Amino acid sequence: MSSIKDRQRAAARARLEKEMAERAEAARKRRQRQVIIASAIAVVVIAGGAVWLVSALGDDDKPKNEAGSPPPGTVACTWKPEAGGEAQGGAKPVDVGTPPPNAANTGKDTLTITSSLGPITATVDKSKTPCTASAFEFLASKKFWDGSKCHRMTTQGIKVLQCGDPTAKGKGYRQTDGTGGPSFRYAEENLPTNSGASTGPDGKPSGPPAYPVGSIAMAKTQEPASTGSQFFIVYGETPLPPDYTLLGSITAGMDVVQKIAKGGVDDANGPGDGHPKVELEIKSLTMAAA
Repeated sequence: MSSIKDRQRAAARARLEKEMAERAEAARKRRQRQVIIASAIAVVVIAGGAVWLVSALGDDDKPKNEAGSPPPGTVACTWKPEAGGEAQGGAKPVDVGTPPPNAANTGKDTLTITSSLGPITATVDKSKTPCTASAFEFLASKKFWDGSKCHRMTTQGIKVLQCGDPTAKGKGYRQTDGTGGPSFRYAEENLPTNSGASTGPDGKPSGPPAYPVGSIAMAKTQEPASTGSQFFIVYGETPLPPDYTLLGSITAGMDVVQKIAKGGVDDANGPGDGHPKVELEIKSLTMAAA
């Protein structure tokens, strides 16, 4: 007959064996779950890879504009941020955001300047200046030029009236340094291809001028891709190099420009270069489909 202690030891051993068996079963089930989960993850990864592969291969059959190229009838424009300050020649940018990334390169716009001296209109061919036209459409929608004055005119060497500085406003506009513009800049377009800026043996320009009377072109710094919001209207013989975007041609209002030219300048920047004595304020500038 076994003793009480023997029975106690047997019971303890049975409980231990049961616990070990339960732990082994739990471990087996845990391993089984892990295998199932891992298999499921592998199936998801493989399935995802298959979907990506099908999508990637399918891109070859899509039109180019769906793969990232500009839609038909448009071009991509690069708008570079204008930091201002000494880094950008003392520029004073006005933050207005940036135009859309793509610009229409078909059709024409009518640029209309409603001024204190009368209307001035010009035709802009978007097939030649898509990004510049887009910038003008964008800035016009922001009323960017409204209330500004044409801040500079030259009467010697080149004969142009320069406008488009948003800081040239009010009675103190004559104190502007002419460095105002938008918070972005962009590349030049539609550069004249003739050699009107070169001179012949007699020292006079040879060939037709790059910017004939009635031209409206974009001002810039000496750096490339530094076009902004400022523009100039050519009212007399102007032998400029073909470095400035030729935006369009004045179709009406040259009499307004000629009136300003006859008034002369204050020579603030030197003989024949300064603020026009006859002020012109841009009440509004609009761009509309021609």
